[in-house]
Amino acid sequence: MFSFVPLESYYPLYINLCLFLVIFTLLHTWILDIDNRSNLIFINLAGLFLLVFIILYMGQREIDGIFFGDTVNYAHTYQNYAMGGQIQKDVDLGWHNFMKFMSSYVPISMFFTVVAFIYTFPLYKISVTYFGRHWYYAFIMFLVSFSFWTYGVNGIRNGAACSLFLWGLCYERKKLLMALFFLLGVSFHKTVLLPVLAYLVTYIYNNPKFFFLGWLLCIPLSLAAGGVWINLFASLGFGDDRLSGYLTSSSSAGTFSNTGFRWDFLFHSAFAVFAGWYFVLKRKFEDTTYNRLLITYLICNSFWILVIKANFSNRFAYLSWFMMAIIIIYPMLKKQFFSNQHFMIGKVMAVYFSFTYLMYYIYYS
Repeated sequence: MFSFVPLESYYPLYINLCLFLVIFTLLHTWILDIDNRSNLIFINLAGLFLLVFIILYMGQREIDGIFFGDTVNYAHTYQNYAMGGQIQKDVDLGWHNFMKFMSSYVPISMFFTVVAFIYTFPLYKISVTYFGRHWYYAFIMFLVSFSFWTYGVNGIRNGAACSLFLWGLCYERKKLLMALFFLLGVSFHKTVLLPVLAYLVTYIYNNPKFFFLGWLLCIPLSLAAGGVWINLFASLGFGDDRLSGYLTSSSSAGTFSNTGFRWDFLFHSAFAVFAGWYFVLKRKFEDTTYNRLLITYLICNSFWILVIKANFSNRFAYLSWFMMAIIIIYPMLKKQFFSNQHFMIGKVMAVYFSFTYLMYYIYYS
């Protein structure tokens, strides 16, 4: 469908479309009230356009291993199943059974489109569930996140699994349905067990202050003894042998561009930590659902900090980063904190997106 777009221009087209929408949204937040009829029409039309466009744009991409990472490997596995290949042992059975089932009925392009739906629709669903008619602001924050594109076209299994976790969060009052989505997410990618367990912790202890202190403590612990934590988690067999191998394997092309302690990505992770600290501790924002989201993020991000020096640590960073957008925007869509809060939402969105934009055009250029 989008074969007319050169592969090298595929991501730049997406990120510059996001730039246009972020700027246009910022202008709207500056001149219009959040509940102004013109604003509501704009955010609903823009949001629905984004939802449909991203699903099709990601899903109908070309099969390429240079610009779309592991897409080509998923395609090879899919074609193998289409020709009668059997599911191997010690794999994420939910994902591979899903691939094998789909391979019997639809071509690879349709499979990737369905996966793009599984990845993107839950972001829309949770935004609507939590924020009603103001859902667009959370949704676009998800879509302009630094990790969004990568886990839509490269680590798509991890991305889909984490989105299923978010989908499950939409059913806080229907625990059985929530549990089914959580289990489906874990069956897609075992690492999702970490946010699931972290979320369950919030039903035992729901005071974020303790977890803020734990997050801070993990920084010197990682700096002083990062290798100890890496070996510890690897020896525990977190997830499975393959995932433990992510922690101990040698660096190779396609991993984080630099290894060692990643201060740049710690800075990125701190966006959500600062937002949580500001609203919960400084501004005394009280919301049980938000506390659960925040604590889940802090636990998962703390785990990543402990193994931050490992190659492939991006596999574990995403287990918290996929929640960053909602951690940052949630309080401002629930309670009045600033005199011109609509404009503040626009400015926060612009600053948050600027990290994604500048990392691509300056850091990775």
